[in-house]
Amino acid sequence: MKRVRYTKFTGDLSSSFGLEDLIDALSDFLLDSGFNDPYSQFSEFNEQTLENLRDAVRQALESGELFDEEAQEKFDELSEEQVEELIDRIVAKMQEQNFINAEQPQTGQGMAGNAENARFEVTDKAMDFLGYKALRDLLGPLGKSNFGRHDTRHEAAGVEINGSTKLYEFGDTLNLDITATLSSVFAREGIQSAVEGEERVPLSIGYSDLYVHQSDYQSSCATVVLLDCSHSMILYGEDRFTPAKRVAMALSHLIRTQFPGDTLNLVLFHDSAEEVPVSQLSRVRVGPHYTNTREGLRLAQRILARQNKDMKQIVMITDGKPSALTLADGRIYKNAFGLDPLVISETLEEVSRCKRSGIMINTFMLAQEYSLVQFVQQVSAMCRGKAYFTTPQTLGNYLLMDFMSRRMKTIH
Repeated sequence: MKRVRYTKFTGDLSSSFGLEDLIDALSDFLLDSGFNDPYSQFSEFNEQTLENLRDAVRQALESGELFDEEAQEKFDELSEEQVEELIDRIVAKMQEQNFINAEQPQTGQGMAGNAENARFEVTDKAMDFLGYKALRDLLGPLGKSNFGRHDTRHEAAGVEINGSTKLYEFGDTLNLDITATLSSVFAREGIQSAVEGEERVPLSIGYSDLYVHQSDYQSSCATVVLLDCSHSMILYGEDRFTPAKRVAMALSHLIRTQFPGDTLNLVLFHDSAEEVPVSQLSRVRVGPHYTNTREGLRLAQRILARQNKDMKQIVMITDGKPSALTLADGRIYKNAFGLDPLVISETLEEVSRCKRSGIMINTFMLAQEYSLVQFVQQVSAMCRGKAYFTTPQTLGNYLLMDFMSRRMKTIH
């Protein structure tokens, strides 16, 4: 169902559509992973310029998806100079409403301001909106719109009751079951009154009389998204990295809004591995050529060791076999041809450490090679995790379906 937005008419075409619609139209540009220029020099973050943004805004305006018919006719009648002024006003509005942070062109003695090289960053507000849109798009086909917190088969004292009660213990939520508490008092006081032959008023409530309502115990989870950003994620005529970024953003939005007690961290792995703030996810680009899965698992374990959560899991999204290994002296051993026995054995040893630490690994493989299938199945069997062999188009559905279904039951 198409949304209709009513605003005060000012004659300014920049006010004839919402900036949220524009951000949605620019999502591919804002989340660029290097697919359009796969052989450019590696840069961990996407450094887009304001001139690039202006070109992207122009393409969005010319696409005909933002304006209604009347506004589109007016836009088509604008001269080139008027279009440039319109784009300037739109970019200024994006800054005013905190969708982007733009640096000012540098000026100095004997140097004119170079607006073409001025850069901008996507703000947390824009990231949050893109995450919400990604979550809605991914979960829309599933017919789901709302999720509670993670239920288990255990019980605990709480506010949302399930009909059962228990004796109060120090530390329980003091949500008293008045009926059970008074029944305990009457039973005890009534016995004493019969023995002593007198009524006891007022009632004396003791510590042992207190009963509290029980609720279903709801657990918490620490998740590390292990995202492969090796060069193969944008090669072979397919952009696999941008859909993976969208899924990570959707997962972040889901956890923050529906599971506030949970944590989510992001680790990129290529020749090596590093933790990246989720707020910087939109700027992340693909990196070097090799895949150091072991180093990514080691970093994820260190992050999860700091988290005091009931459940800990690693969600690994990759499209290739492990092809690199960090040696004890810091050098990186690389072998892109086949499944190197040294690399595989050390990687599986790291998987075994995850198992001993109680960390589950769920793997989402964006390739279908027979040798890779065997390797991923072995990883899943060792950690009692799940393995999905999917495509960039269905990655989000599979990932989020697995996350939600697993979180709605207790894993023993």
